[in-house]
Amino acid sequence: MGDSHALIFRHTAFSSATEAQESGSNVKQFASKCMVEFSTIGAADFTGYREVQASSIYGTLGLINIGTDVFLCVISASTRVATVRPAETVQRILSADFYCLNRNDYDRMLREALNPYASDNAAHASHDYSHGNDAEEMQLAHPCLELQRILSSGTFYYSVDFDLTNRLQDRLSEGSTFEVDNLDQEFLWNSYMIDPLIQFRSRLTSEDKEALDASHILTSAIRGFVKTVTVPAAASPLKTIKTNDPSSLILISRLSCRRAGTRFNSRGIDDDGFVANFVETESVLWHPSGLCFSYAQIRGSVPIFWEQATGLLPGQQKIQITRSPEATQPAFDKHFERLELAYGAVHIINLLNDSKAGEAELTARYRHHVHHSPLSQVVDLGGVSNTQILQASEFDFHAETRGPGGYQAASMIKRLVHDRAENFAYFLCDQVQDPEYSDSKKDHDLHTGPIVILQQEGVFRTNCLDCLDRTNLIQTIINQMAIEAFLAHRNERAPPDFWTRHSDIWADNGDALSKIYAGTGALKSSFTRHGKMSFAGAIADARKSATRMYINNFADKGRQNTIDLLLGRLMDQAPVHLFDPINDYVNSELRRKVEEYTTTEEIQIWVGTFNLNGRGHGVKEDLSAWLCPQINRMQKDPDIVAVGFQEIVELSPQQIMSTDPIRRQAWEDAVGKTLNENAKRHASEEYIMLRSGQLVGAALIIFVRTSTLASIKNVEGSVKKTGMSGIAGNKGAVAIRMDYANTRICFVTAHLAAGFANYEERNRDYRTISHGLRFQRNRSIEDHDTIIWLGDFNYRIGLNDDKVRRFIQAGDLESLYANDQLNLQMIAGRTFPHYSEARITFMPTYKFNNGTDEYDTSEKARIPAWCDRVLRKGSNLRQINYTTAPLRFSDHRPVYATFHCTISRVDEAVRKSLSHEIYAKRRSELGNSTANSRNDSVDEDLLGYESIAPGLPPASSDQSKWWLDNGLPARSTLQPPNNRSVLNTQRPSNPFAPSPEPDWVTVSRPSSSLDKGEQSRNNTRKPSSISTSRKLPPPYNPVHSPPSHIQPPVGASQAVTKTAESNTKSLSRSSTASSTASTTINRKPAPPVPNKPALLSAPSTQQKTPPLPAPRQTHNPLSSTTSSSDRKLAEVAEATQNFPPPPRRATGPSFIDTQQQRSLHHAKAPPKENDGPSLPPRQRKEDSMKKSMNSSGLMDREDDDGGGAMGIPSLRPQNR
Repeated sequence: MGDSHALIFRHTAFSSATEAQESGSNVKQFASKCMVEFSTIGAADFTGYREVQASSIYGTLGLINIGTDVFLCVISASTRVATVRPAETVQRILSADFYCLNRNDYDRMLREALNPYASDNAAHASHDYSHGNDAEEMQLAHPCLELQRILSSGTFYYSVDFDLTNRLQDRLSEGSTFEVDNLDQEFLWNSYMIDPLIQFRSRLTSEDKEALDASHILTSAIRGFVKTVTVPAAASPLKTIKTNDPSSLILISRLSCRRAGTRFNSRGIDDDGFVANFVETESVLWHPSGLCFSYAQIRGSVPIFWEQATGLLPGQQKIQITRSPEATQPAFDKHFERLELAYGAVHIINLLNDSKAGEAELTARYRHHVHHSPLSQVVDLGGVSNTQILQASEFDFHAETRGPGGYQAASMIKRLVHDRAENFAYFLCDQVQDPEYSDSKKDHDLHTGPIVILQQEGVFRTNCLDCLDRTNLIQTIINQMAIEAFLAHRNERAPPDFWTRHSDIWADNGDALSKIYAGTGALKSSFTRHGKMSFAGAIADARKSATRMYINNFADKGRQNTIDLLLGRLMDQAPVHLFDPINDYVNSELRRKVEEYTTTEEIQIWVGTFNLNGRGHGVKEDLSAWLCPQINRMQKDPDIVAVGFQEIVELSPQQIMSTDPIRRQAWEDAVGKTLNENAKRHASEEYIMLRSGQLVGAALIIFVRTSTLASIKNVEGSVKKTGMSGIAGNKGAVAIRMDYANTRICFVTAHLAAGFANYEERNRDYRTISHGLRFQRNRSIEDHDTIIWLGDFNYRIGLNDDKVRRFIQAGDLESLYANDQLNLQMIAGRTFPHYSEARITFMPTYKFNNGTDEYDTSEKARIPAWCDRVLRKGSNLRQINYTTAPLRFSDHRPVYATFHCTISRVDEAVRKSLSHEIYAKRRSELGNSTANSRNDSVDEDLLGYESIAPGLPPASSDQSKWWLDNGLPARSTLQPPNNRSVLNTQRPSNPFAPSPEPDWVTVSRPSSSLDKGEQSRNNTRKPSSISTSRKLPPPYNPVHSPPSHIQPPVGASQAVTKTAESNTKSLSRSSTASSTASTTINRKPAPPVPNKPALLSAPSTQQKTPPLPAPRQTHNPLSSTTSSSDRKLAEVAEATQNFPPPPRRATGPSFIDTQQQRSLHHAKAPPKENDGPSLPPRQRKEDSMKKSMNSSGLMDREDDDGGGAMGIPSLRPQNR
């Protein structure tokens, strides 16, 4: 419960889970269900609720199933440990509690005092789910006790102010807010428990989402280490900025939950590319002036498949590689491709020992996979530079520090990584004042925002065997190098006091991560803190090693099970299913009625791309043939104009590392001038530049008509480098997105890798841009309704130069396009999936001699190709034109395309009104059947099962089935055209097959006396069909048979046969019901209750079936009680029915007696009007070879005297 809103849960009993558990089947398929409701405190009824905890609740970590019980996990105690920047605080979880939603037993249990670092206590950490304490102790313990211990161990952190799962560089953007949807799932440790609540949040309206986020009820937690060290002004490394306020040094380590576990239970890599003990460590230095430095490093287990056995002796802990190199390489590549998308270039620092056989084997395999990785291949960038995305350095830590220098020799790592560290740089931002408020001192503190100065372009990945002690020491040295580089750029130097604080916080980081993974603090922490190894430190390391050995052998299995339980990895676990009967219904109805509050309109979009080849003089050329072509009048004045340029500057070694905006501004003026001159000639609206972006030689410029500005909002831009491992901007993309009314549009201009055979590298460039380019709030390119890519994609035609030129001369574009690399790669699904390209009707656009229409005649003789392309994605796009323009000052030809785009406009007032109307209606229908109610209604049926379209039945549930009518099978409403028509059995079974046979055929009916009987039957059986009793009748007792003088009327007897009463009713009960029905007061009869045909009905105690046919009369003990009128009536029935329903097989004398009794009534019942002929009786398999035709044409057994068909009265030949 927050200050203004409350989140209310109501557990739904799911008997299937209990039944499955009792039967021994897997319970995972039966997820517990909870009804949830988010409402204001004033609208909720808390009568009857009680407080289960007097202290405050600081957040909700989620819901979890333990067996068939559902528990809500909340944070009951926390403390502030860090402040990253102003208003960005981090809390450490000190205590977490679990409350059961479906039982009160656990609320009365006393919470035991928990050790804040339970992992150090072997006695507490030794609890094992599979081999734990005895059954009596397990029954007394809380089911979530081990989860409570691990969450209260002091290693979990959360923040309600910002996204703690992402580093500063990824989450920092102007005007960005804390979004639950942007959480990095790799570092979100309560993702399994919080996911049902996040899914519930996604179904809420925007207003309720904002209220839920503002309440801070949902909490995201990481595991690792977070700490802030205050640096006084005297010890601050930034002396040039005068201030008396202290600075802050913050260290944040985020442990991945993907392959989480303990030391010997979690090693190496998995098939998804996640490694054990993977940690992202970010160091932040914040200055009171607003200047903020950030540097990230990563560590992780050697990314191959390997295991290590536990053992009390060092020699017993042998390393075993479990997969071949060929089977390991795909997972290895996945791991580093993910790192490249997240961090850019990657440099491996391997600290393994070459003198130990197991570590030497790991190093050799590591080296092999790095060499065969596509990311480690050398990229030749036109002679400018040779670079690799993935590089590795091997530094035998033990060998280097074995000399007299000791651990101080570890600083030699600086020489190996110095050049790479300079290329990777660091992240730097500054807090600046908004120019709009620059003259107002009053608002100086209110209107400030961060501006990014520099970004980190790569990352160091360090590993040893455990990624703990050696790794932490090397990462401390590398982080010091980054801070020194930052200070050197400002001509600053840090005092020794600052470095002392720096060493202390890194030593604390090593201890915390070591306790999580190995059970004790880190070794070598004495040197990390003080810069030298003391005797006391050596003794402490020996004690830690012995403690590790004990914990790893005897306690880690229980800790591993607890981690798997927290992350939802156990075999018998299933997530809790949440549903909100009202909001879910409202959202589904709003989606169904979207046309009631949404209107559409058509806008025109012009898109063009041009590789300028660095020709600056082209800015003075006439661009109207390209920007204002002679096309349909509707497309001449587009609403949006998107212009993409490549090689706007010459890509020299000096240019590719920086962006010169002067050329882009000149082209902006040229394009704007051309567009407005054309608009003036046609007396149309003026164009204004909306936004532009540039990445070295690539530029994207968006112009819009003046009248469209009112409909455009949330305009953002972003860039992504792909050249030289993401360091250089000679290749990459520029993207601009916008919201046009309620339609999200994104334009991307890209310049991909060059080279005839480098199509795989171009595919990788696309993936890097598509996955790595991000706008504010972590929006990606794919998070848009309309996406248009334009640019020089550099895909070539896979033919030799002679063939291509011959096809061009012959105008055979089909043969050229059949060998186009982009076309082939898109068909294979390797690039631009789900994108479309219009039919190409123009000649290849590359490569021409400058100033001519002649393809390249130089010595290189470049093969002509369609390098310049436009691709689209979006169901609301319709492409009209796709061609080139005759501008000849470059070796490329410009390409343009025009589109019709359907824009959606949502009337928020109408939508909100409709939402309130649906909500109020649904609330009145359900009454108190919400999560806040306490009635016993069936929760599953509260979702609202209504027809989704006219003519279709509503959706069904376990309790409500559309094919049942009042619990009985529905009956067809199809009626014959008249009383003498029946279905034609000669028609084909397929109703759509052509056939000359009619649907109905006319048959002759018996005498009129039967019609009177039918009329009497119809008048008497309807009132008796209103009975809805489902109680089982008493068993048949032959002693209580009815007297012979009681004769049920014809209609009543037929009613007993037609209604869905039980097959086991006695003759006495049938006769009494018939007599009662015949004397029923004359009132409007209820509609007849339908029943299934006898052949399709299954025997059941709740669903009644028609009576069985009578056996031979010679065995009926009650035949003497049958009157002559009854026999006549039976003969009439036999005359109108060719065959009765088939007999039911049964054994036992009681069944035979009951069957004989029912046969009497069946013989008296006249036939139903529309039933049609019945099926012949079933025959036994062993008798099938002994059948022969009798005189009446019926199949009968030769060796059965008086049996078979002749033994059944209704099947005997009739004399007519």
